[in-house]
Amino acid sequence: MRKDALLDAAESLLSEHGTRALTLAAVADRAGVSKGGLLYHFPTKEALVRALVARVIEEFDDLIASYDDGAPGSYTRAYVEATFEILTGEARAYRRWSAISAAATDPEQAGPLSEAMRRWHAHDPGAAADPATDMTVRLAAEGLWEVVSHAPDLYDRERLDALKRRMLALLDR
Repeated sequence: MRKDALLDAAESLLSEHGTRALTLAAVADRAGVSKGGLLYHFPTKEALVRALVARVIEEFDDLIASYDDGAPGSYTRAYVEATFEILTGEARAYRRWSAISAAATDPEQAGPLSEAMRRWHAHDPGAAADPATDMTVRLAAEGLWEVVSHAPDLYDRERLDALKRRMLALLDR
């Protein structure tokens, strides 16, 4: 069994049933493996949560990097593109919510995500034509994450596409 499949099982449990449902036995059952098979990869629940958080951070960093061409202001454009790719991608929209929910049960687990958030939002706005607009757009994308995490059906694809176009247009001013 691959680690990603185990993490997928943990995310789906969190998304469907909340943090109380996240037990090693439940994750093993959802993934269709023995508890021993799960323990081979994640010996504790804390290790599982750390891996959930690390995957969310790595995925988002990789997406930003794939869109960021290094031009002035391109970081925030990349941030928006990465955000919408995840929000509109199949089965990935709840990853961040799941990782945050799981990490929230233990403040020490939230450290890596908090550090990534500081890094994402403290990115040098001086490289942009309008640093205040760049920061505002990144914060709007962050707020959208929060809303979609709690109300995933609130915005259909058409509305999400319109929001993305508007955010990117703000950066072009």
